[in-house]
Parts: sequence; C-alpha cells; structure tokens
Amino acid sequence: MQYDEKRAYMRISIDSEMRYRLVDSTEFHAARCSSLSGSGVSFVTTQTFDEGKAMEINLTPQNEITPALTAFVEVVRVSPLPSGEFEIAATIKTIKG
Repeated sequence: MQYDEKRAYMRISIDSEMRYRLVDSTEFHAARCSSLSGSGVSFVTTQTFDEGKAMEINLTPQNEITPALTAFVEVVRVSPLPSGEFEIAATIKTIKG
C-alpha cells in the first residue's frame, strides 16, 4: 500500500507564501508552503529544525477560495533539498482563530 493511500485527509498542493515562528520566539521568518491537508502542512525554508519542534504558522493563500490559516504545528520530518533549502513536514496541532 502506498503511503499516500493511508492518509486520513487529502493533500492539496499549493504554492503560497507563509510565515512561521518558533513558539519561544517573537521573530517570524518567510517560507513557501507546498502542500496542506486537514492534519498537516509542508513548506520550504532556509532553516532546518529538529523533529518535535513547535511553531506557529501563518498562511495567506493568493486566491479567494482558500481562507487564511494560523495554526500551531509540530515538525515531523525535515528533508534537505538540492537547492540548500529544507522541506519541513509538520502536523497541525491546533488552529488559532
């Protein structure tokens, strides 16, 4: 069975700017969100993080269909990219709002 078939929520590919901050920091950083589902998010950034790191994300899609999202997430996977950036996969813990 493919890993994607075990997902509880459908993953939506998006290409949208987002901001994030570690929960123990007030400084936000820019990233590029690549996918979103009901339980998780993937984004690309220049920083790497340890698994289990908690952060707040702010996603404002560039379309009228997808609403803005502010959520607290936990890093579950970090994958280095050939560009020198990192793809971060995180589980959505709570949605702020």
